Amino acid sequence: MAKTLVLAEKPSVGKELARVLGCRRGGEGYMEGDRYVVTWALGHLVTLADPDVYDKKLEKWDMEDLPMLPQHMKLVVIRETTKQYKIVQGLMKRGDISDLVIATDAGREGELVARWIMIKAGWKKPTRRLWISSQTDKAIKEGFANLRPASEYDNLFRSAQARSEADWLVGLNVTRALTCKFNAQLSAGRVQTPTLALIVDRENEIRRFVPKEFYGAAITLDGFRARYKDAKGVARSFNREEMEKIVRECEGRDAVITQVRRMRRQTPPPAAYDLTELQRDANKKYAYSAKETLNLMQSLYERHKVLTYPRTDSRYISDDVVPTLPDRIRAVMMPPYKELAQRVMRNRPLQTKYLVNNAKVTDHHAIIPTEEQAYLYDLSGPEQNIYDLVVRRFLAVLMPPAEYEEVELTLSVGPYSFHAKGKIIREQGWKAAYDRNFSFDEESDEEDEDQRLPDLQQGQRMKIRSAKVTTGKTSPPARYTEATLLTAMEHPVSQVEDKNLRQILKETSGLGTPATRADIIEKLFSAFYIERHGKELMPTSKGIQLVGLAPTDLRSAELTARWEDRLARIAKGLERDDKFVDEMRTYATNLVNAVKASDATYTHDNQTRKPCPECGKMLLLVHGKRGDMLVCPDRECGFRKSVKQVTNARCPNCHKKLELWGEGDKQTFACACGYREKLTDFQKRRKADGAGKSEVRKYMAQQQHKQDEGNTAMADALAKWLANKNK
Repeated sequence: MAKTLVLAEKPSVGKELARVLGCRRGGEGYMEGDRYVVTWALGHLVTLADPDVYDKKLEKWDMEDLPMLPQHMKLVVIRETTKQYKIVQGLMKRGDISDLVIATDAGREGELVARWIMIKAGWKKPTRRLWISSQTDKAIKEGFANLRPASEYDNLFRSAQARSEADWLVGLNVTRALTCKFNAQLSAGRVQTPTLALIVDRENEIRRFVPKEFYGAAITLDGFRARYKDAKGVARSFNREEMEKIVRECEGRDAVITQVRRMRRQTPPPAAYDLTELQRDANKKYAYSAKETLNLMQSLYERHKVLTYPRTDSRYISDDVVPTLPDRIRAVMMPPYKELAQRVMRNRPLQTKYLVNNAKVTDHHAIIPTEEQAYLYDLSGPEQNIYDLVVRRFLAVLMPPAEYEEVELTLSVGPYSFHAKGKIIREQGWKAAYDRNFSFDEESDEEDEDQRLPDLQQGQRMKIRSAKVTTGKTSPPARYTEATLLTAMEHPVSQVEDKNLRQILKETSGLGTPATRADIIEKLFSAFYIERHGKELMPTSKGIQLVGLAPTDLRSAELTARWEDRLARIAKGLERDDKFVDEMRTYATNLVNAVKASDATYTHDNQTRKPCPECGKMLLLVHGKRGDMLVCPDRECGFRKSVKQVTNARCPNCHKKLELWGEGDKQTFACACGYREKLTDFQKRRKADGAGKSEVRKYMAQQQHKQDEGNTAMADALAKWLANKNK
């Protein structure tokens, strides 16, 4: 009997599809049933070949070999996932497999994952496409009942492949050119470099900023305060003498209320979450990095199936999702959301302009709860936090606007005009979904104060109780946090002057996509271009120099705007992909020539006097995301050594995170409060305290550094301890 092969993007998704499709027989890397065989990738199994595949001499980085411009880009199987690729390839060649369903993530990159595997494996049989936004049983069944011909998505694949080939041509050539020219580990790219430029430009603004003192005048009356404003409505002045004169003339006098304005206002609910907005709020409220939030969302989507597809740039749903809203509300009708959910269900209709907008839905709709009920005790603490954000936003957008009465007073004291503002909440509306501590990022006038005002009438005279000069200083722009950097990446209009290109960036996703921004920020950390100071992101000397050395085109989001415009045309069938890629070959050549012709220099200002044990070059001291490291400046050497790590172990005295210093038997925990403890003593104490296996494994996982951040001495030591304990 002929069977249909289903190709998912990840094992977790593949196994869910297999369960729904009745595939109960497990094989290595796939599940099989009577009608379907479900297999999966591990993200990308196939990618564009490295330069040395085209010519062995390109294994060595040499300026003379640049630019690298292969006319026909080759695909290779990713070495680490070769085993799974061979399983998928074998299934495609099985005689009883009659057709294929592409069930990778529904988007440009998901299409690329599947098509490259199919091309490399030589797939020629009929193919259809599954396009769904959630992993619930209902969504999967409906998706398989409405499969589309894969040919409808051919242009989407061509767009994705053109983007990938263009990034290869530009990114690899410029990275090699910069590294060879300046003898330093430097990398540049269409998205990474303008993102770094945002941080560097902000830092330069802060360094150039000179604070300036300003003054104002304020009077206190019975129960409230009013500020002076000039004829243009400006409260600040850089003339102190002028403000002192106003204060002197107001002291001991009466103020007359010349105008009382009462206005009923509404604040509409915020739109539902897309990934970037969710990452912003998670960073502000819980200090989660963009990468952490994406990983938590993936788990809630794939494993728990309680939230819809996370990698979306839309904040609305389409009409066809509206009939499912009652089931989604019932799914969250549990503490602590039960009362809110019941209120929403009572206040029909559920369709609202704040949530439903077909024109603003792209490949996927906004992130909302699925029809599956969540069991909160099955979720980790961070997963519960992300789920809570999404559920409250989902319920809030279905609730009525918040209503309040705004009262504005104008008072005159002789020739001077003073102003006071107050607000009275009439209906909480959607704000009932949140506690008082939640920030809604509403715009506020820093010159005015919202205060409770007494019931006053026009013409009323009031005694001035006191008058004083107020002072303040102008502030520099704030450094980026991950939350504000995500916003800047989504709307990088400050880097773009052309109005048409600005509009393109508004209509597309800006720098990167909701799915890739987290990885871009992580790469800036791992390349030591930026450091984190508390929540603030600061560029390193290396990052600042790179922005100056990189070709001008790569420092701005304009390049992305031009690319996205053309990639969108390719996806719509309005432009040929090969024409775009050919132009990128010429463009990459021009960029390499610009680097070659540069007379700039690069300085390692973090160089130490310690020689690299592998090649003898002087090591660099860098501040990684989790601690300090010594790094060899030679890219081909690649030696790295951890100096200190910030661990998740807590100081028993002040409860701050401990740092781990040293190597081998001399490793020691240290705290700023003065506490010290050898690693060996720590292990003994943990063993005496009876730490369980799961606790130790969790701790080790938290300490596990990525390869690009050095060795994990702490995790290695704990691994040995656990192994000895289990003997």
